[in-house]
Amino acid sequence: MTTPQIERSKVLKSLEDADGFRCLDIFKRLDGTFGFKEYRRDPEDYGQWTLVEDFSDLSYSTEGEALIAARQMVRWIADT
Repeated sequence: MTTPQIERSKVLKSLEDADGFRCLDIFKRLDGTFGFKEYRRDPEDYGQWTLVEDFSDLSYSTEGEALIAARQMVRWIADT
């Protein structure tokens, strides 16, 4: 079963760190606003992504604005 949050948004871009252990998804909601979430993947989780930071309560008018905010709030993303 999917969560209501997933049903209301579509992931537009997934950025991974150089090691492939961190990921940031930028998504668009049905209302046209954008947001992002940060995940990590650990070997003990058998490669599944685990939510690290949920920034989905923040809302941006464009994908670009969401990406700029992510680069300010998520340290490793500034290097991608």
